[in-house]
Amino acid sequence: MYNTDIPNREELPSTAKLVRSTIIAAIVALVLLVTVVMPAEYALDPTGAGRLLGLTEMGEIKEQLAEEAAADEAAQMVAVQSSVDQKTPEVKEPVVDEAVEEPSPSPEVEVAPAEPAPEPEIAEPQWQDEVRVVLTPGEGTEFKLTMEKGATARFSWVSEGGPINFDTHGDGGGQSISYEKGRGVPEDEGELVAAFTGNHGWFFRNRNDNNITLVLRTGGDYGELRRAL
Repeated sequence: MYNTDIPNREELPSTAKLVRSTIIAAIVALVLLVTVVMPAEYALDPTGAGRLLGLTEMGEIKEQLAEEAAADEAAQMVAVQSSVDQKTPEVKEPVVDEAVEEPSPSPEVEVAPAEPAPEPEIAEPQWQDEVRVVLTPGEGTEFKLTMEKGATARFSWVSEGGPINFDTHGDGGGQSISYEKGRGVPEDEGELVAAFTGNHGWFFRNRNDNNITLVLRTGGDYGELRRAL
């Protein structure tokens, strides 16, 4: 049977080569940590490479999911505490009606009925885009508007089948912002003013035990409406 020959001392790598290889491996690991791991896992992007690679948005979604899970747990604790602490019902004192003197009858005066004022016409908003999407229990989706800084977009959305969690936010050019968050909201409407040039919109998640249908309508000053997730 043939055994592999033991290498000579001259064939083994020197200490300097081992140290150099270790330093190179450490540098590569550090670069991957800063450009890939931190943006994808924690939405931290000090170099901006994660935004270019689309990893920072992945990290932001993970952070949103973690915040929602913590908020759900806190809401359950509050519900349990409120069921234990029952308030004593208030007892109201009986109210005695005082006798009121009836006024003396006055002579009848015929008054001609006034013509009803015409109702003002309300202009219905003109929507540029409308989307409908069905979300299963636990499923999330995201819609973004491409907007210039200072541009204003009108929006209206409704969740058919149950309330929904949402996060109105924006990102672009290395910047990010959260405009508003809500839990268990059935519908909302208003205006979205872009804080900077980039993508601005909504992240929705269905926390019901049944499917819901999300209807989103938008109009105003924006480039396009696209589904990002």
